[in-house]
Amino acid sequence: MPVVLNAFTEIGLPIILAFVGLFLGAAIVFFVPFFKKQRDQNKANKIIREAEIKAEHIIKNAQLDGKQTINEMKNEADKEIKERKLEISAQENKLLQREQSIDRRDTALIQKENTLDEKNENLNRRLKEVDKKDQLLQEKIDSIIVELEKVAQMSTQEAKDELFARVESKTSKEIAQYIKNKEDEAKEQVTAKSQEILALAMSKYAQETTIDKTVAVVALPNDEMKGRIIGREGRNIRTLETLLGVDLIIDDTPEVITVSCFNPIRREIARMALEALIKDGRIQPGRIEEIVEKCKQEVDETIHKTGQDVAFKLGLPRINRELLDYVGRLRYRTSYGQNALEHSIEVAYLAGTMAAELGLDQNLAKRAGLLHDIGKAADFEVDGSHVEVGARLAKKYGEGDVVINAIESHHGDVPAKYIISHLVQAADTLSAARPGARSEMLENYIQRIEKLEEICKSFDGVYQSYAMQSGRELRVMVIPEKIDDIGAFKLAKEIKERIENEMTYPGQIKVSVIREYRAVETAK
Repeated sequence: MPVVLNAFTEIGLPIILAFVGLFLGAAIVFFVPFFKKQRDQNKANKIIREAEIKAEHIIKNAQLDGKQTINEMKNEADKEIKERKLEISAQENKLLQREQSIDRRDTALIQKENTLDEKNENLNRRLKEVDKKDQLLQEKIDSIIVELEKVAQMSTQEAKDELFARVESKTSKEIAQYIKNKEDEAKEQVTAKSQEILALAMSKYAQETTIDKTVAVVALPNDEMKGRIIGREGRNIRTLETLLGVDLIIDDTPEVITVSCFNPIRREIARMALEALIKDGRIQPGRIEEIVEKCKQEVDETIHKTGQDVAFKLGLPRINRELLDYVGRLRYRTSYGQNALEHSIEVAYLAGTMAAELGLDQNLAKRAGLLHDIGKAADFEVDGSHVEVGARLAKKYGEGDVVINAIESHHGDVPAKYIISHLVQAADTLSAARPGARSEMLENYIQRIEKLEEICKSFDGVYQSYAMQSGRELRVMVIPEKIDDIGAFKLAKEIKERIENEMTYPGQIKVSVIREYRAVETAK
């Protein structure tokens, strides 16, 4: 028995255990997924229930929010509707008021129209009555005139002629005497008046020209500086005028000193010296001498440097140093408002260009053009015209015959011997005659005035013509027997058209045609 138990224990027990293990394994394999699925199903059901609960809460909240939004929108819509109703009501009230106002105006206009119609009818009725009265009055006047003509034994025209004849015979002598007295008075005054006008015009023209050409202005910082420039007992200003050779005008304009001198170089030195003294502040005779000497040296250096620069600019070699100084002095000289140095440079360029085109010596033409007005740098210091002075300077400093002849002949004083002399003449004319280079020449002014008067006198019936206000106005006197009032207007238009077609002039020209009929009798 023990052996059987042992055998069973050794053989059966492992088998039983194996079956039990197998059963437990099968149970575990079967029941574990079942319990897991059950657990997952429970969890899913729980999640679904929670989701449903949340969805119900969300739906309830959404319903509450929707109801609240609907209520708010409804309130706003009600409010807007009320406002619109109020606006519509206000507009209706305004329209009603306007309609009432229009009705009142319409009623007032109808009343005014009725009143005007009544007034118009009354006016027409009165006009008819006035016309009848006027007609009756004219008939009475005609009957009275007929009766007067019968009584006077003459017609109305004969009565007028008789009255005019008596008045004319009575007043003609007085009128003639009055006209004669006025003519005598005018003859006595015309000479003196014309002399006065001419003298005034000449004085004004001379003053403006002299001031423009012979004066420089120096500004002062204050009026106290005037006293310092004058100095004690006038010693400073006397020293300045003596050293500079100019006249200083101090009292004419506040805070300004006027330097007056015909010599442009002295005038420039004086201007520089005054400006330096004003800037320095030490104004006394010793300092004045130093400043004046320094300014003279500066001007001399500027003059020489200007001459050298011009010669270098034009490419002209071997010009005498002193002659270059005269070229530089042209910088301070003007002619008819045109700077003499700029004019000389223009002439040099033009003459050189024309010489190059003709195959001539371009540098020689430039040299002659530059030096053609060199006499203007010294004509205020020595006797003679600028042509004569220039020729003497050219000979003195060794210039050739071509240059000397160009200087002598550029104004026609001496016949031109060389082609370059003719070129210099042409270049001088071109530079001076271009628009804006110079003020109008006297000869051109006189020619324009004569041309205006000639055009006026060419018309039949013109007695005399006068150009006034420097040619800006024409007074045309016509013969009254040949040109009537309508013809005078026609003549003015024809003169204007001829001036526009035949002449070149600045600004405008006013044409005045004067027709005057005078009955002149001389009582003896």
